[in-house]
Amino acid sequence: MTPEQMRDASLLELFSLEAEAQTQVLSAGLLALERNPTQADQLESCMRAAHSLKGAARIVGVDAGVSVAHVMEDCLVSAQEGRLYLSPEHIDALLQGTDLLMRIATPDNNPDAGDIEGYVALMARLLDPLALAAPISTPIAPFMTESSAQVPEVELPVPVVEPIPATPVEPARQTKRTTENGERVLRVTAERLNSLLDLSSKSLVETQRLKPHLATMQRLKRMQNNGLRALENLNVHLKDHTLSLEAQEALEDARRLLAESQQLLVEKNAELDEFAWHASQRAQVLYDTALACRMRPFADVLTGQVRMVRDLGRDLGKQVRLEIEGEKTQVDRDVLEKLEAPLTHLLRNAVDHGIESPEQRLLAGKPAEGVIRLRASHQAGLLVLELSDDGHGVDLEKVRRTVIERQLSPAQTAAQLSEQELLTFLFLPGFSLRGTVTEVSGRGVGLDAVQHMVRQLRGAVVLEQTAGEGSRFHLEVPLTLSVVRSLVVEVGEEAYAFPLAHIERMCDLEPQDIVQVEGRQHFWHEGRHVGLVAASQLLQRPINPNNQQTLKVVVIRERDAIYGVAVERFVGERTLVVLPLDERLGKVQDISAGALLDDGSVVLIVDVEDMLRSVDKLLNTGRLERIARHSNQPVEAARKRILVVDDSLTVRELQRKLLLNRGYEVAVAVDGMDGWNALRSEDFDLLITDIDMPRMDGIELVSLLRRDTRLQSLPVMVVSYKDREEDRRRGLDAGADYYLAKASFHDDALLDAVAELIGGARA
Repeated sequence: MTPEQMRDASLLELFSLEAEAQTQVLSAGLLALERNPTQADQLESCMRAAHSLKGAARIVGVDAGVSVAHVMEDCLVSAQEGRLYLSPEHIDALLQGTDLLMRIATPDNNPDAGDIEGYVALMARLLDPLALAAPISTPIAPFMTESSAQVPEVELPVPVVEPIPATPVEPARQTKRTTENGERVLRVTAERLNSLLDLSSKSLVETQRLKPHLATMQRLKRMQNNGLRALENLNVHLKDHTLSLEAQEALEDARRLLAESQQLLVEKNAELDEFAWHASQRAQVLYDTALACRMRPFADVLTGQVRMVRDLGRDLGKQVRLEIEGEKTQVDRDVLEKLEAPLTHLLRNAVDHGIESPEQRLLAGKPAEGVIRLRASHQAGLLVLELSDDGHGVDLEKVRRTVIERQLSPAQTAAQLSEQELLTFLFLPGFSLRGTVTEVSGRGVGLDAVQHMVRQLRGAVVLEQTAGEGSRFHLEVPLTLSVVRSLVVEVGEEAYAFPLAHIERMCDLEPQDIVQVEGRQHFWHEGRHVGLVAASQLLQRPINPNNQQTLKVVVIRERDAIYGVAVERFVGERTLVVLPLDERLGKVQDISAGALLDDGSVVLIVDVEDMLRSVDKLLNTGRLERIARHSNQPVEAARKRILVVDDSLTVRELQRKLLLNRGYEVAVAVDGMDGWNALRSEDFDLLITDIDMPRMDGIELVSLLRRDTRLQSLPVMVVSYKDREEDRRRGLDAGADYYLAKASFHDDALLDAVAELIGGARA
């Protein structure tokens, strides 16, 4: 390729990118002008977009683009100057020009010269007031998308010209925008993005492996402190004895060497702590950034949908408007791709069957224009979509008659079906309320495909309606397929993760809460008996002796199925990067994928839907085992005591309950002075203190403790909202053995740190 060809190719690509951006401005502006043709700001933005495209096309030598943009600009300028009032026919023609411009800028999709000439002639007739009185019968090719390619054409009052072939246009899939919120956008393959996310998660895990080394260094520093103090005590005792010169020199050398090694250890320990902190911070930022790269605004799936609803409504003789809320809601790009087809189908159904004709709406006391509303929001780690219309709703009696006619249910049973039960029939394959299937849509036809695609995303769809007032589809799908928010539990001394989207609640059951119903174990939950099963049996893990009085239970739900799954321990809530299992393993029963925890250990992610099927199978075969409860408690060994010092009642109680649940004995103090008095009057194995407190702060408390001969070897953990490096250094320099930021505080972080410092709860 010659330099000139390379330059031309580069210019054409730039023109294509600009065409995508400007045609989106034109589409949005023209749809707004259709509702109010005199909006000055929209007329100005559309005129500028057409003008910019005309100039860009002239620079790159695309004459067809110049011709189309020029006549569009003339039309918009006439409207600005008041010489022309934009009618629906003008909007149709301008939208058609927008599609032509996108085709012109798209490689391998350029229109013929005849198409361009026909469009220029069409616009000339529309701009000539005398031409509007001529007989009109030729349709304008409507805007087409992949999902609307079969819409039947409807004759519109426009001048007679040769029709331009309608070619599907998908602006969102042809090019990538060069800018987004003022920032450059580059093309990256999905595989590379997944690889980056995988590497960043592993990097984050690797930085966590520094923590045990740092804890070991802290323990070594304390051991050296104790050794130096022991040497000093020995020197004091030997003052009353006469030592030889060699013995005195040897003692002095030992003290000097120990002091030097302690100083070196302190310096290297500080360097390691600083390195570990910076490494973990950068790894976290890298992981968060890589994760954010997979997220896209919900608006990306809506490209062309507003236009599609408008055009389809006009073709059917209806006035329909699509209102969208939550366009900036962030969703995984893979989820967006899978949502496009079901959303398009639901929108087309709403236009075809949900919205009535203007005459019917006026008779019913409604505005002539129907409204379809689409709302996107985040809720508990899910993307929640609500698609509603203000049409006539579903004819329940017609559904009931169709159920009987198709012999889907006996007449007597069908007569007793509730509204919700009748609506579920609409999701059956092939179920339709029409005798003949239209080319556009049919409420019920294809809803089984919508439900199938939503379930593939591990989501759910529910239909609600009010007769005469419209229908509402409620969809819930995960925000991302690559990351899942989960509850990590322990079963058979191994970690498993339950996705939060399928967890109804988690609870502790007392022995008296478990009842026998028809020979099976149940417990009472939200006004109903819920079956209780053991995770160890479902996951085929060995049963560990459980001497705890309470039973840890995760209540899982999938649609109407709900069960309580007994586990050994709640580890905590985690955001996990999904790692697919090796394909050679096939489908692993009750498991969907794997992930890595912060310490690098593997956790298996539970397939809740599969697990519920396993429970049903065990029930049907009579092999469901009872959960044995042990009432005999062994003689308790002495428990280790911890003093928690914090002026915040909430934080103090949270730490106290976490430590009590792990088996430690806990005392609390409301500030540094209260804590100092407790330390001098009682014995403790660990001090956990905040920094900012009234009367005496945490730094003063730790400094006093390290100067006291009885308390100076007591392990100290600082838990503070301050996470700056200088704050960490200040706390560690004062004598703290561990510094934990409340900003990153969660149950395991605190409990793991306590275990590192003093071990388990029993002495």
